[in-house]
Amino acid sequence: MLYELQARAEMETWKVRMRKAPGVMQRLSKTLQVRINRIIPEKVHKAITVTIKQMVRGVLYGSSYTVPHKQAFPSFADMETAVRKRVDFYKHTAAAEGGVTGAGGILLGLADFPILLSMKLKLLFDIATMYGYNVKDYRERLYILHIFQLAFSSQDHRRQVFSRMEDWDLQVAALPEQEESFDWRTFQQEYRDYLDIAKMAQLMPVIGAAVGVVVNYRLVTKLGETAMNAYRMRLLR
Repeated sequence: MLYELQARAEMETWKVRMRKAPGVMQRLSKTLQVRINRIIPEKVHKAITVTIKQMVRGVLYGSSYTVPHKQAFPSFADMETAVRKRVDFYKHTAAAEGGVTGAGGILLGLADFPILLSMKLKLLFDIATMYGYNVKDYRERLYILHIFQLAFSSQDHRRQVFSRMEDWDLQVAALPEQEESFDWRTFQQEYRDYLDIAKMAQLMPVIGAAVGVVVNYRLVTKLGETAMNAYRMRLLR
């Protein structure tokens, strides 16, 4: 019971951050990214959207068959201890991968994008299963995509996504029978804009390896924290 009270307190603090209006620097950064995106030709946007959509959907469907078996944990605290261990494993794996690709120059640095994307989505599948949710249900896969956006989007978009997730179980009944209605373009744009600066630094010679280690470690750390609190919202009502 004491652990659950602590988890609730952490979750409420996190929810305040999710609802917070963007600051001045965040608004300026987003405005700059919007202007850059306007310069990029429409056909390039469409090509990137299709590429990321197919990549993500491939990982989503593949990961649903490689998740760990559901476990019966003695308590909520034991369950979250197991989740944290899984996040730690992925943090160190992603950091090592970022160091290797960062040290390998531009070509290996570019390869980091799909590898890290797959790793982060696989982590979310593992976490969902450990919390007791069936990831073969496409609605749970949609929830995973919402968690992904919470972690890697501008604050404005994050607030919109969070507002939909607060009463997720009530919204499930209104979801379409297929996930085609998902806004893939916004998904890829927000994710790409969020990572641009950090990942560009990873492509630089000499410092690329160090940047890759730190950036990947922090990205997975943030994703793990976001996922835990997102599932707490549903379990600790």
